[in-house]
Amino acid sequence: MDLSRTLAGIGAALLATALLVDPATAATPGDTPSTRDFGNGPERNEIAALGEATPSALTLAAGEPAAAWTITRRRGFPRQNELPVWPVNPEDRSIKLGLVPYHSIAPKLNALQQASDRVSAEIVGKSAGGRDLYLVTVTAPESAAEAAQQDRWRELIEEDPRAAKRDRGLKAGYKTPVWINANIHGNEWEGTDGALRVIERLATATDAATRDFLKRSRVYVTVTNNPDGRVAGTRANGAGFDINRDHATSSQPESRAVRDVVIATQPFLMLDEHGYTGTTLIEPATPPHGQNYEYDLYIKHALPNALGMEKAIQQLGHPETTRADIPFRDYAPGDWDDWPPIFTPMYAIYQGAVGHTVEIPLQVNNAAYNTLPVEELQRRARINTDVAAATIQAALTYADTNRGALLADQIEQFRRGWAGEPSPVVPDGFVDGFGPEDRYSTTFPRAYVIPAGTPAAARLVNHLISHDVRVTAARTGFRSGGRHYAAGTYVVDMHQPKRGLANVLLEAGRDISGLVPQMYDISGWSHGLLWGATVDSSLRSLPRVPLRRVTRAAPTGSVDAPRGYDLSLSLRDGNDVRAVNELLTRGVKLRRTDAATVIVPAEARPEAVSLATSLGVRFTAAPGRAKGVVIEQPVIAAAVSADELLALREMGFAVRPVSTAILNAGFDLSSVDTLIVSSGLSYTALTAAARASVDAYLARGGGVLTRGATGVAFNAAAKVLPVTATAGRGDANGVVRVTNTGGIVGAGSPAHSFAYSPIWFTGTGVTVEQRYGTSPLVAGHWLPTDAGTNGPAQAAGQPAVVSGTTAGGGHAVLFGTEPLFRAHPKGLYAQYARALLWTAT
Repeated sequence: MDLSRTLAGIGAALLATALLVDPATAATPGDTPSTRDFGNGPERNEIAALGEATPSALTLAAGEPAAAWTITRRRGFPRQNELPVWPVNPEDRSIKLGLVPYHSIAPKLNALQQASDRVSAEIVGKSAGGRDLYLVTVTAPESAAEAAQQDRWRELIEEDPRAAKRDRGLKAGYKTPVWINANIHGNEWEGTDGALRVIERLATATDAATRDFLKRSRVYVTVTNNPDGRVAGTRANGAGFDINRDHATSSQPESRAVRDVVIATQPFLMLDEHGYTGTTLIEPATPPHGQNYEYDLYIKHALPNALGMEKAIQQLGHPETTRADIPFRDYAPGDWDDWPPIFTPMYAIYQGAVGHTVEIPLQVNNAAYNTLPVEELQRRARINTDVAAATIQAALTYADTNRGALLADQIEQFRRGWAGEPSPVVPDGFVDGFGPEDRYSTTFPRAYVIPAGTPAAARLVNHLISHDVRVTAARTGFRSGGRHYAAGTYVVDMHQPKRGLANVLLEAGRDISGLVPQMYDISGWSHGLLWGATVDSSLRSLPRVPLRRVTRAAPTGSVDAPRGYDLSLSLRDGNDVRAVNELLTRGVKLRRTDAATVIVPAEARPEAVSLATSLGVRFTAAPGRAKGVVIEQPVIAAAVSADELLALREMGFAVRPVSTAILNAGFDLSSVDTLIVSSGLSYTALTAAARASVDAYLARGGGVLTRGATGVAFNAAAKVLPVTATAGRGDANGVVRVTNTGGIVGAGSPAHSFAYSPIWFTGTGVTVEQRYGTSPLVAGHWLPTDAGTNGPAQAAGQPAVVSGTTAGGGHAVLFGTEPLFRAHPKGLYAQYARALLWTAT
């Protein structure tokens, strides 16, 4: 029997019976966007000010909690659970489209579990808004012993790929794992519905081909990765975050849940179902390709699988599905790249999967949702559901037909990591269209060395461990690169299976400005440079020291002062700031001797000991009889984006979100100490009364903290500080070198920062806190304008952050950098907090 034809027959039967839509129905004009405007909602610097949002459970404590879920061991399949049923919500935005509302998903899965011994459903986490996140596993029944054997084989592939390659039983009996992630953007609905259709088909089909397929395969489906957004009709989750930008940082519970799923299931292949691009879009992507991939192992499967998915949607017979856009084949470099690890499929590649974004075609969200007739919306949603189901079915067919090669290549990826081999040079023509523009690689160091003893080091190490990166600690002191390191120093041996993931998180990155004209999203990031820990690399040798495996970073906090002495806390980390806010909340009287030093009275030693334990912070003896300025917990009104709100709350600040609308509605600024303006607040759009309130606030000496273009506009319109701002290109972003010159932001800050649409200032009467370096860009993409201006050469040496006194006697700090961007630069949080505390004084 021709297996590929048999599985294609399964897909054809599914499509013929369940996916039929009138093929004569024409597409609505205007559905096809440009390659740079995909109609998916606001990007980071366009997000409006937030109202009260549910804060993430993730804190800045010394380490991240252990994974909330892993595959249950010593149990066979099915592993069926009665899922709690959510109350009917008639406001669920999917109802208008004729799609499955969130409250109907659990009953549907419960019914499938009752009807079929092939379906297992479980809750693998909670959304930011508290909704259940479901994982469905579809496979033939397994005894506990058979399931345990699958676990052993999965572990062998990662832990000992050489042995896995020789294991004949594994080759014959290991079930092909495929993971489908749906609805990560909440208002891109139909991936959920297409996935449910495929689940139901696999669960209930009685033909031999389906039964045999499930004996060889496990299909894992995260049914909706963003239930908050599904219900509300928003791209973001309940905390205002785009989850598909969060995988390098795991700031949100939804991204942590799917991180744990991909680690536990170790799929050969995965799809992330999105929308809407006018024409169905199926990755692989354009260059630049992530330089830490084993790209040959990826593209050899990604391109033919994409072609198979394209064929599947063509067979649907809709005029709107006659072809797909495959960026690798059809787009120009930089139009739709796979460079950063922030996207789900790109993150999955580092975990051993062949990852694809699939963008279903017909827009039903945003303006279309509110303006098109319901009949048209539902027609489009049916076609989109057809496309999602067809691409999933085609991917399952590819994975099953090519299971031997996919298995061998996942083994090979992990083998290269353990062996420390350089990634091979992929020759021109390796797949159709591969050329020099597709060739990206990096040099893997032999090891990274991370000195212990700080909250930042502990945070970074626990983050790496939670992502399945292996970390060890030195049993004794040692020397490496001419430097002495103490016992307990962390060592990341880069001879490990997921070295690509370790490197993409820790390396400095690369300036790719001259390689492509534009980028789809961020181009630079570095936990090694921006998370506040010291991260050194040993290029050629593993430090010669006995090492032990680390499963959690060691505690870092201490109170290093004799009893009866006042204590000193240096504000170098976000956890230090959180400790200050905790102490203030408990009524402890604190003083600040300078922007970075807080004095804690001797009688508050028990509270200090408690915080040293819980937050990993270090208190030392205060010098002499230090006086200083009394600190009070600031009252903050903040027009900020979701990432800034998260960071502020992680540091323990109580924040009152504001916006143009909220101020126009009469928000009272009289008790506010600092007004933060970075998103969603326009001085010129304020009513006369609201503008008078802001003017009165400034006249009485209220503090101001700004960031970005919105902050620049507010500063100019409200005449806060006498400076003029110059902006780089709007898409310029990355890790930048800085020189710290001021006593507030610059006091002990790292030598690197992050910029997105970088800004610099000119003017007099202000203090320059931080300047761009003489060669600013370390990693990322920053080109000058067509006129040759506003590039890194023009920004070199210019003020990036300034502070000063307003006409009313208040304090103000203006940031041209991005110290709180998407939870990426955690090592910059403290400089922002020092500025905030200063402006509130």
